[in-house]
Amino acid sequence: MARIALLAATITNGDAVSNDVIGMHSVLQRHGHDARIYSSPWTFDELQVWPPHQVTDFIQSPDDILIYHYTVGWEFGLEVLEELPCRKLLKYHNVTPPEFFAGYSEEHERLCRDGRQLQPVVNAGCDLYLSDSEYSLWELLTAGVDKSKCSVVPPFHHIDCLHSAEPDFDVLDAYHDGQTNLLMVGRVSPNKGHAALIEAFALYHRHYNNNSRLLLVGKEVGFESYFESLSDLVARYGLEKAIIFTGGVSEQELKAYYMVANAFVLASEHEGFCVPLVESMAMKVPIVAYASTAIPGTVGGAGLVWRERNPFLLAESIDFLVRDTDLSESLGLMGWRRYEQLFTNLKIEAQFLGAINSLL
Repeated sequence: MARIALLAATITNGDAVSNDVIGMHSVLQRHGHDARIYSSPWTFDELQVWPPHQVTDFIQSPDDILIYHYTVGWEFGLEVLEELPCRKLLKYHNVTPPEFFAGYSEEHERLCRDGRQLQPVVNAGCDLYLSDSEYSLWELLTAGVDKSKCSVVPPFHHIDCLHSAEPDFDVLDAYHDGQTNLLMVGRVSPNKGHAALIEAFALYHRHYNNNSRLLLVGKEVGFESYFESLSDLVARYGLEKAIIFTGGVSEQELKAYYMVANAFVLASEHEGFCVPLVESMAMKVPIVAYASTAIPGTVGGAGLVWRERNPFLLAESIDFLVRDTDLSESLGLMGWRRYEQLFTNLKIEAQFLGAINSLL
């Protein structure tokens, strides 16, 4: 059995990349491998995580394996990738273009600018490159990575926990009240398109259905000025009671938000995969979204996905979906089938093990 180090810049609770790292670690350990996670900082009391600098004490043989989860520019991570004498796998989660963070966070702008420079990844000469989506694979190939070394493996996720969780009854009581609930899940970050979604919802609320609300579920930490600009926008539309920022939520609360949602709506401008879309499909919540970056590949034909970024089109699509219960139920069922066919953790495990079989 192999000694395998999983290296990531950060591991945090509720983060999609962290869930992928943890999922890989669990699968590898279950198959008898000596797998360890190296990251800093971490917030999982029940998970043993080693400091990054100790990875060189663990990985010492050419038969050992390093799996580097690439998300931002990280000088230490690239140094380890280049210098360790072992078999190497890079999981590319995509990197948000830095211009989204201009004026909001110099640190994020710098990290993403460095991360978008993919030539060091190409030069590292990894044995295998995995990406979350065909869109991210295209970026690797454009940078010059050998296609024969590449595979697409969607990220592991927490949807099994979501399915088994008891829904939060306070959330159910608060929002299962006859109003139309539109849901968006994702951290409050400048690339997520909150302003465009708020604009489309304002049109929907004004012209189609004033008995509606928009539930924006996601952590608000790190981009205070961005959040303030969104709050100002909501106030200008006079929608303080109809647009709810929930902040970070528990597994139980998240399940309840999906249960009360009439539709999942997304106007994000950059996604490397977008796990909340898969959560929506797994929960049979129909999807309306703009077709940026990896979103069309994740949704496939199981949602209303528009290439034109037009708030009137998005508002009218939401109204059409909410009013047509047959269409809503049909898209919800199509999403669930897509989840079952492509995105369960068991399906992802099979793809992952198949992809790395040559290294084991």
